[in-house]
Amino acid sequence: MLRNYEGVRFLPDKQMVIFDIGRAYTKFGYAGETTPRGIIRTEVVCPETKELRKIYDYKDTEDLYQLLVEFLQSLFFRHTLMSPKDARVVVLESPLTPSEFRDTLAKLLFRHFEIRSLMLLSVHLATISTLGTSTALVLDVGYTEATLIPIYEGVPILKAWQALPLGGKIVHEYLMKSLKEVAPNADITEKLAEDIKVRTCFVTTLERSAKLGTANAPAPPPSVVYPGVKNITIPGEIRENAFEALWERDRDNLSIPTMILDAIIKCPIDTRRTLAENIMLIGGTTMTKGFASRLKSELLTLVNSNYYADKLKIKTFKFHTAPSKPNYTAWLGGAIFGTIDLPSRCVTKENYLKSNRVPDWTNLIDNQRDDP
Repeated sequence: MLRNYEGVRFLPDKQMVIFDIGRAYTKFGYAGETTPRGIIRTEVVCPETKELRKIYDYKDTEDLYQLLVEFLQSLFFRHTLMSPKDARVVVLESPLTPSEFRDTLAKLLFRHFEIRSLMLLSVHLATISTLGTSTALVLDVGYTEATLIPIYEGVPILKAWQALPLGGKIVHEYLMKSLKEVAPNADITEKLAEDIKVRTCFVTTLERSAKLGTANAPAPPPSVVYPGVKNITIPGEIRENAFEALWERDRDNLSIPTMILDAIIKCPIDTRRTLAENIMLIGGTTMTKGFASRLKSELLTLVNSNYYADKLKIKTFKFHTAPSKPNYTAWLGGAIFGTIDLPSRCVTKENYLKSNRVPDWTNLIDNQRDDP
């Protein structure tokens, strides 16, 4: 047991450790630092079956608890090299995080690891602190979903939030299916598909996309050879079509560009222009070459369509460039928040053991002010 604590350090009282536990990757590090100490996959070897499992692919609460025990044990003692006892922790969370997950995580941190305090921080709210601004329309395109929340003067406009099941997972599934047809003898795993996506694929332009699959389709980009145990030739059509699923509208006529326009329409009229000129993209999927350019072209085309022309009188969309890579911008925001003393947003061990619940800051019950 003592060997688990070899090299483990005790943090100063005021320093916080920041965890951004995403569905595909987890970022970790300390408050006040400009980059995370590391980025690891959100997966762990199951102690019972000895299989590698993703944390979010749990069966029930008990299964989730066991997976989180193993995962956080690794985070604390192998990666951050710190003692969790009496530590101060910031966990970034998506608005779509299941209550079961956050409650189980809090129970584990307070009762099993005995941390001192926990701050659950919204990914979208933390992100804008990296810009030094209080107003932005934050679009997070991650592994399984795309979520969007407009924030005006530091206040999230929750009635305008948007979400769609569009993310990197759809791209991986397309590549795995397409490459198995091209190279039937190759073992195309999701990890391999992800590496091929990052190295060879891109988001095509709106003009080329409109002609794909038609009689006058443009010449496909050149094929490339992916080096590995067996070289795999990636056809140009697959490279160009990999991200098209993110822009195709579903049966409800929704896609990533419509998320932005629908959110702006639901915001107060005097905030719309400001939000349209302060769009911020985060999440690993937005790092793809051509993503921001394609999104802007889609927005300018849609805003002039019959459906949006009468509802939205905005002709300009501007995007922020964060001081970090989009895949860890939210973590950087958490690192900034961790340097500020916000006792009202932290759940202490004493308060948790009394109430046995984690406050939900979007719930009016946890946001009532005492009468003077």
